[in-house]
Amino acid sequence: MKVKAERIENSQVVLEVEVEPKEEERSLEEAYHRLVKKADIPGFRKGKAPRVMLERYIGREALLQDAMERLVPELLNQAIEEQELNPIAQPEVEITQTEPVVFKATVPVSPTVELGNYKEIRIDSDPVEVAEEEANKVIEQLRQQNAPWAPTERAVQLDDLVTIDVEGKVGEDSLDKREGIQYQVLRDFAFPVPGFSEKLVGLEKGQEAEFTISFPADHERSELAGQECWFRVLVSEVKEKKLPEIDDEFAKSVGEEFDTFDALRERVSSDLRSMAEEQARRSYEEKVMEAVVEQTHVDFPPVLVERDIDGLIDEQERELRANKISLEDYLTRVKMSGEQLREELRPIATKRVARSLVLGKVLGEESIQVSDEETDGEIEKMAQAAGEKGDELREFFNSPIGRQSLQQRLLTRNTVRRLVDIASGEADSTESSEEGSEVDSTESLEKADEAGSTESLEKGEEEDG
Repeated sequence: MKVKAERIENSQVVLEVEVEPKEEERSLEEAYHRLVKKADIPGFRKGKAPRVMLERYIGREALLQDAMERLVPELLNQAIEEQELNPIAQPEVEITQTEPVVFKATVPVSPTVELGNYKEIRIDSDPVEVAEEEANKVIEQLRQQNAPWAPTERAVQLDDLVTIDVEGKVGEDSLDKREGIQYQVLRDFAFPVPGFSEKLVGLEKGQEAEFTISFPADHERSELAGQECWFRVLVSEVKEKKLPEIDDEFAKSVGEEFDTFDALRERVSSDLRSMAEEQARRSYEEKVMEAVVEQTHVDFPPVLVERDIDGLIDEQERELRANKISLEDYLTRVKMSGEQLREELRPIATKRVARSLVLGKVLGEESIQVSDEETDGEIEKMAQAAGEKGDELREFFNSPIGRQSLQQRLLTRNTVRRLVDIASGEADSTESSEEGSEVDSTESLEKADEAGSTESLEKGEEEDG
């Protein structure tokens, strides 16, 4: 065979292979012996027809196709070995010519990652501030949550809790009929149809009302979309929230650990600061990663993005199944095809793959490691946070698969922390934990692929906790 190799963008190599006549003839003869045993050719016993008769009976194209199905993979493997390529996925093959047979194969090879001078990156962190108004909002929310409902004789207002009998019809078809149901009158509440809550405002206890509302044109139930619905409602009770005074008794109603309102406010402020610091940490990590990726040249085959898209869709499908919704129903509801979903996820997947590769490269350059003690400590930390499921969690993460998964995640976390230390000036950027080691980019990908980015790393930690 004759082989031409051309390296193209996105870490791919195009091989053009021309099949030698003797190789083609050998493969055609082997195909003849396979197919003649299956063909019922008039005038010949099965398996005894000469090749020329078989070709007349099934056509030379069919014989050539069968021959190439065996020969092309064989020659492709030889060509890959000859060119000393290391494919990371199945090549795409296309037969471009039949006389003589010529085929092209696009071979995805290991990504290339050329780091910029990431050790010189410096980024200032934003100060963390918690305004007094934020604490006031949380305390007001706690007042709303702990406020008891009390009957009132006034007309219905937004946010009230009403007891109603309701009957609904679309044309002559009954939509619903219930008695004595409790319904909170919330602004822009979409149940049973947008605008229903607002129709209750102003009704008195014991008052009956009839009204019509049209379902939205894009309603999830297509048979109701755009249809006009008639309702009859009888209000039997109206309740309003009695907001508690902001004092020590209110603090005690929120939790036994609060003896005074000052103690409650201090906890609220402390929690808000912790949340703000966590958000600031993630935001800072995001800025650092963007800066590192921006000055890094990353070249990788499209198949890695397709794999990541598959993973994102699988994750989305699991979440939908948990809510008893199929992916097909979801796509129908949002009026999107499977291909459109993939295109929507493509930018996200591309970013994740690039970050994963960059982190993997930095991991090797900085010789980032995870000790057994660190792994054991993380397992114990997660187990204690898991409460009753702690023993189950310990068992999983002490298994070979679970431990390896956790160590990969910790490697990624430690790599991000190293980059953060460099960018913040808290680390000596001229040193790494050990002398830099050569790390193959596919190996780096495997090590960093578990998290791929700071977002997926954080998500994984939340799930384990």
